[in-house]
Amino acid sequence: MAVVLDSDAVVAFLDRADALHDDADETIRDLLSKNRLFASAVTYGEVLTGARLGRHDEKRVRGFFTDLISEILPVDAKVADKAADLRSRRKSLRMPDALILATADLHPEVDLVVTGDQRAAKTAGSGFKVKLLQER
Repeated sequence: MAVVLDSDAVVAFLDRADALHDDADETIRDLLSKNRLFASAVTYGEVLTGARLGRHDEKRVRGFFTDLISEILPVDAKVADKAADLRSRRKSLRMPDALILATADLHPEVDLVVTGDQRAAKTAGSGFKVKLLQER
């Protein structure tokens, strides 16, 4: 099974003060034992931006992506087209989330997307489930 981690899931995992940290930590550690973890290039860019703005340690962010993520999935014209379709059907969905979900949807090996965003969780793709992280 392959899993795509949304930006919210990665941030929650890295930040012990995040309200979703405990669930993200448990979920990601559990998934690591049986799955390949993927991230969209959008997730990588968003989390790295947070590091450069001082919200996270950049070395720790890079280590997470190097050590735990099997592959950073690119955003291309097909992904953008699918994201536009998702966004047009669910206007509350932000474009970065639409791009992440579209990336997952266009990779048939992806069975699950992990997110902390309720809007994204309501937009499951045709070939994958969505796990919404919860506060504990």
